[in-house]
Order: sequence, then C-alpha cells, then structure tokens
Amino acid sequence: MRNATYVEAFDTLPQAIIAIGNDYPAHHVVKPHSHRRSQLLYSASGAMMVTTEHGAWVVPPERAVWLPAGEVHSVQMSLGPLRTSSIFLSPEASAGLPSTCQVLGMLPLMRSLLLEAVDVPLTHDPDGRDGLLMALMLHEIRRLPAVLPPQLPFPRDVRLARTCSRLLEQPTPHDTIDGVRTELGMSRRAFTRLFRAETGMSFAAWKQQACLFAALPRLARGEAVTTVALELGYDSPAAFTSMFRRTLGVPPSRYFGKSDG
Repeated sequence: MRNATYVEAFDTLPQAIIAIGNDYPAHHVVKPHSHRRSQLLYSASGAMMVTTEHGAWVVPPERAVWLPAGEVHSVQMSLGPLRTSSIFLSPEASAGLPSTCQVLGMLPLMRSLLLEAVDVPLTHDPDGRDGLLMALMLHEIRRLPAVLPPQLPFPRDVRLARTCSRLLEQPTPHDTIDGVRTELGMSRRAFTRLFRAETGMSFAAWKQQACLFAALPRLARGEAVTTVALELGYDSPAAFTSMFRRTLGVPPSRYFGKSDG
C-alpha cells in the first residue's frame, strides 16, 4: 500500500488514475493542501471532517468525499486509528465530474475496486487485469450517488468567523441570536442579515448543524446518544434524536449503518 504522504511524487505521472492508501492515528489532522489531480477519499471504519474555504463536511464511515483539483482542504480524522483509500484522477480523467467538494455514497462494486486498487503498481499494464480494474473504477466513480451529510459554511467576515469557530468548538442549542449579536455589538436585524448573507443559512440552522458536527464523531466512536445529547446541552435524548432525524432523515442508530447496499 503506497502512502498518501508522498502523493506529490505521483502527481505528474502520465497515468490517468492512481490509487493510494494511508494509515492514520486517532484525531490526526492533515494540514491544508491541494493537488493537481482530483481526489476521492474513502474510509471504511472512521468518520472524517473535511474543511475547505467554502465550508466543512462531516464524512461518516462507508462514505467518500470528492475533492476537485486545486481545492485547498484539510482533513481531521475523528475516529482512529483508521485506514483510508484514495484515488487521484488527472484533469482529463475527471472531466465532467463535480467541480465542488461533496460527499458520495459508496456502492459495493466501487468499494471493492477501491480497496483492491491501492495495491496496483503504478507501472501496471494498461491492457492487463490491473489496467482493466482502473478503467472500471474510472467508470464506476460516475455512478456514485451524492448524499447530504451536514455541511457547515463558514462566513468570510472576520467577526462572524471568530464567533462561528467558537460555537463549533463548544456548540449548544441554547446560544441565542441576542446573546451573540450583543457580543458583536450589532443590532438583531444587522446580525441576521449579515449572517445569512455570509453563510446562506439562518443562525438557528447553522447552530443546529454545529451541534451535529460535534455529535457525529462521538456517535461514530460508539458513545451513547444520551451522553452526547445531554453534554451538548439538549434537554433530553428525545429532543436530540428528533433534531437528528429532522436534519438527516434517520435516527442516530441508523445513520452509521452500511450505506447504499
């Protein structure tokens, strides 16, 4: 298994698609960086949080995240140690694929191909078994369904960004518009207008997503819903579960199950 730390060494190779695996300790952070190639990043066992200048995404186990070429991103491994598998596509091979970061479901065939591809030699025979495997994977990536995990857009306004960072570190459903706007010395109307203009969301919706961002890695580690709900400040596990189901369509107990067959 080749180590993704050295992906730069492979970035200019003529192959349309290369596959790389990596092992990470718990809570490891991959610092902001970008690639000439587009990347599909997958982990079978652990949750990840991917952050770009456009926002952040929680990626549950058994999902993958698509990162278009040139997108500066960082990755935090929330559950570890874990093993990731990535494919890197040349600009030509990724033509027609999404131009923005998004989370994708993993179909069984693609999952098997990806796990096999990390051991394919870079100098494989394009007409042999390895070449056929890579060609099939290039075809199958276009069939992966988009999913809707929590996304957290970050404001560019320095004051709001600082406040949002604090709320993301210590989220609670009891933070109020009046409390936050008073801290910033803004009127309620000015705050709500600026917040929506900067994030595309209401403050209440953003705050709810922040709570989910804090909860998902803990739930992925197997922590009890009751513990997570109460420590995040919810009045009861039922209130937290109701919010979770309303936002993601399923209760916490089902969210981390095997996806897409």
